[in-house]
Amino acid sequence: MTKAAISENHVVVDGHDCFHLAAGPEDGPLVVLVHGWPELSLSWRHQLPCLAALGFRAVAPDMRGYGRSSIYDRHEDYAQELIVADMIGLIRALGRERAVWVGHDWGAPVVWNIASHHPEHCAAVAGLCVPYRSVELGVDHLVSLVDREIYPEDPYPAGQWEYMRYYEESFAAAQAEMEADPAATVRALFRAGNPKTLGKPSPTATVRRAGGWFKGSARPTDVPLDGRVLSAEDHAVYAAALERNGFFGPNSWYMNHAANACYAARAVNDGVLEMPALFLAGRYDLTCEAINSRLGESMREYCRDLTVTPIDSGHWMAQEKPAEVNAALVHWLATRVPGCWPS
Repeated sequence: MTKAAISENHVVVDGHDCFHLAAGPEDGPLVVLVHGWPELSLSWRHQLPCLAALGFRAVAPDMRGYGRSSIYDRHEDYAQELIVADMIGLIRALGRERAVWVGHDWGAPVVWNIASHHPEHCAAVAGLCVPYRSVELGVDHLVSLVDREIYPEDPYPAGQWEYMRYYEESFAAAQAEMEADPAATVRALFRAGNPKTLGKPSPTATVRRAGGWFKGSARPTDVPLDGRVLSAEDHAVYAAALERNGFFGPNSWYMNHAANACYAARAVNDGVLEMPALFLAGRYDLTCEAINSRLGESMREYCRDLTVTPIDSGHWMAQEKPAEVNAALVHWLATRVPGCWPS
């Protein structure tokens, strides 16, 4: 089978320039793949050709603040309500009204919010690593779900979410340390999961106490590239984008917890999702551990047609374990969302 071609595209909606990658027949059922922090549309490089080869129209945008999409200079410009509007505008610009939405990391609350606020635009929804009704409800909600066996309150008042408090308290410092060497920052962040770390605190739990992401250093830790997640070519693309745009936009996604919680409270149907929903849980994702913790509790209550599939992966799931992610996603589409299967 010939690998599907991936095209580069732009649409402008209400002044927002949305760059996106696309693959597959233009009239195929639409699947929109939404990346997280600090990624790019490139994050879905393994999923785009797979879905396209099956006859889907697969689209992966650079989110606002990233890559070749519009960059904004205020924290409030990165609130979830505005980002959701970007995505609805994208599919309408493509001549569509509904899509299957797939999101990872901060892309997951985006697609969960689309499903809960605009079900008319959502045929089905899938989240990788971040379950429904977690991050989109704000950092205070996340802290209420912390496993205090792993994160005793005295040393870890916000548990694994300490890094989110660090952004709120020391935003400029966090931005500066990452921008000191974006290529090294990417190498330090994009690491494969490690089974030996199960049950241990996430490194994100010590960011605030250490005075920074890199143990208080003003520069990122210089580590070798982890080829299990990124190739040298992939790394170069991420590094160039972050060198060009900086980390203000990506990090500002963390500065809208109160506004995001207010937005989540306005979900239709009291937040209950009736459409098919898939959650892929990273078994070795320490920060977003949702297999043995309470992080996914509300998701199970609020999703009427939920499939949960653990993946033996760390946080960068779609890139670390692409075959497993593709298999789980395609199986769910074929069995739980047959009305969207390409004819």
